[in-house]
Amino acid sequence: MSISAHLSHSRWQALAGRPVAEASRPLRLLLSHTTELYLVCLAAMLFRPPDLALCCVDRIAFGALVFVWLLRCMLMRQMPSMDKPAAWPLLAMFMLATAGLLSQPFEAEAWSVLAAKWAVPLALYHIAGSVFQDSASLRKLEIFLLGVLAYLILIALLFLFDAKSWIIPSFIVDDGLGIHADRARGPFLQAVANGLTLNLLGLVALDAYRRRRLPWPIALIFLATLPAAILATKTRAVWLSFAASAFLLLVGSLNARVRRACLCMVLIGGFGVAVAYISQNRESSFTERLEERGPVEFRAAMYEAGWEMFQQKPMAGWGFNAMQTELTRRISRFHQREYFFHNTFLEVAVQHGLLGLSLYLWMMIDLFRLARKPAGSWQTRTFLDGEFRSLWPVLLLVYLTNACFVVMNYQFVNGLLFTLAGVLAAQNQRGRVLYDRPSL
Repeated sequence: MSISAHLSHSRWQALAGRPVAEASRPLRLLLSHTTELYLVCLAAMLFRPPDLALCCVDRIAFGALVFVWLLRCMLMRQMPSMDKPAAWPLLAMFMLATAGLLSQPFEAEAWSVLAAKWAVPLALYHIAGSVFQDSASLRKLEIFLLGVLAYLILIALLFLFDAKSWIIPSFIVDDGLGIHADRARGPFLQAVANGLTLNLLGLVALDAYRRRRLPWPIALIFLATLPAAILATKTRAVWLSFAASAFLLLVGSLNARVRRACLCMVLIGGFGVAVAYISQNRESSFTERLEERGPVEFRAAMYEAGWEMFQQKPMAGWGFNAMQTELTRRISRFHQREYFFHNTFLEVAVQHGLLGLSLYLWMMIDLFRLARKPAGSWQTRTFLDGEFRSLWPVLLLVYLTNACFVVMNYQFVNGLLFTLAGVLAAQNQRGRVLYDRPSL
């Protein structure tokens, strides 16, 4: 039964009386538009980087979404199910990280990182499956993601052609906020997060093109501008993952439209690299960025220190505060306000020990299992349909490739990944129920 049937005006009057029913009209409006509230929450996460000193709009939207979803589950008598891949290891990682922070002095930044890495993915993984159930809600999600992709491409191109005065919001070009001010970093204020999001959403657009949901002029614009936007990030990990994903789909996809689109992106990307190599008239050329050795030496020092720390405490890990203190003591060649391992797996291992690393690997293996098509009937030509499952491992590989070079503290990126995963997991559950139901 749909949520609208449960939230009829007469039902609310019968349950709470007319005055309460009238006063609860805004709440009923939110309950009837949970899909839109979910998308507003994602948008707030997109435009709320941690370095921006504003009110916690993303936390308010996230809290409202969780509250409305729990109330919706109560009214519809639907309990959140843990019977899906990655649910248990994700919950265990959240509890492990929370227990570690509770045993240490309070730091707002540490709790913000906890929310971005574990709380947001855990909640959205469960909420997405119950919110995006029909073709209409999935279409809204797809339109939202394609709109974000178009916006990020436009911002990257404006940066590439030095038209920064046109970039909105203006904090993106503020040198005093975030890092990578010399690259196309988008509202994330980090070029890696921007490039990774462009790559993931590019795969979503490729799937929309495969299903013929994108008119050919729009699809051609995406194909022509996405490689340039990726190049504008000036981030080698992003370049590597984008090239690898395009090559994998070019040689491994069974869909001719996908192969043709990847071939176009490879050719356009190669042309862009050639033009960037020939035109060396900028102070920070792409070739200089490719040959830069400073970040490589810094990462090597961080990896060496991290491996030594892991060997000292392989089981329990160091915890967040102790890890930062020990890193500051060990890294003497470089001077920064904070130190990060630039590798998600290494940070999880050092911070939470072998237990945390095992849970993280378990979670990722379970996410790959979502690529299996469920038994029974299956909807086609809709967003996240059966054929999308062949694209899902490539999307995960893009995420994990970047995770080998950065720490995944980006809440929008994590929210995006686990939103898609949550919908796929819910589809698998419904497919098993339909398949296992005895025929009459």
